[in-house]
Amino acid sequence: MSAGAAGCPAGWHASLQLRFAERAGRTVLAGRRHLGPLVVQKPLYPEGGICHAVVIHPPAGIAGGDTLQIDVEVGAGAHAVLATPGATKWYKSLGRAARQSVRLSVEAGGRLDWLPQENIVFDDARAQLDTTVELAPGASAIGWDAVVLGRQASGERWARGELDIVTRIGSAQRTVWLEQGRFDAASPLRQSRAGLDGMPVFGSLWAAGPGATRDLAETVAASLPYTGALRAGISCLEDREHPVLLLRVLGAHIEPVRRLLIGAWCALREPIHGVASRPLRLWAT
Repeated sequence: MSAGAAGCPAGWHASLQLRFAERAGRTVLAGRRHLGPLVVQKPLYPEGGICHAVVIHPPAGIAGGDTLQIDVEVGAGAHAVLATPGATKWYKSLGRAARQSVRLSVEAGGRLDWLPQENIVFDDARAQLDTTVELAPGASAIGWDAVVLGRQASGERWARGELDIVTRIGSAQRTVWLEQGRFDAASPLRQSRAGLDGMPVFGSLWAAGPGATRDLAETVAASLPYTGALRAGISCLEDREHPVLLLRVLGAHIEPVRRLLIGAWCALREPIHGVASRPLRLWAT
């Protein structure tokens, strides 16, 4: 890496492009290109023809000036499951923003499970997360993002820094859901009941596809906690072409939030994808 204008090392610029295709009833990793420290492990098949892949960022964290780009295409009739082996750490940025941009595209009849582990935002980090989900008619996708503000295991509080999160879901031509959130460490909304209510952990799960109905949302809602140190709610966007379920969760600690997201994915996978759920082995390690 070369030195930056302010005397800081230049950030890593890494990209990963993956293309999954259906071949005789089996999903294969038909295309893979990467630049810099962002790779994918050898595909696995714990569910028969469904292709599982683990995205790895060897530096183990994202520092100020780093830019990561992940582009995933799931072809017609294919089903891919993508996860990460551990939490993504957003390091102290020295005043520079770090960015991760994810584009997920699913063709007609394709299915995608996007299941990264949580983001841990260090004190004085400036993180930008941008996720775009593009679905063809008849496609389905389930995914999530979870954030921990500060290194809880080390007793660190997130006292300085910024976090920007943008999520778009729809088709290439039309957006069904767009959310733009900006979190400043000094914002009073972090303690307000209208904001995070003092909770350092939050997450969102989205499930899009023909099976995303209001009845399904009400079924899932019946088991969600609404008060205390773990709270969640679910809503339904009844779009004609791309209905979407949105689940949001606030928590005092990441472990209960993680368990809730996994439980919701297990409940939603068969109605959304038509495939029974099977928790990933790496979640138990």
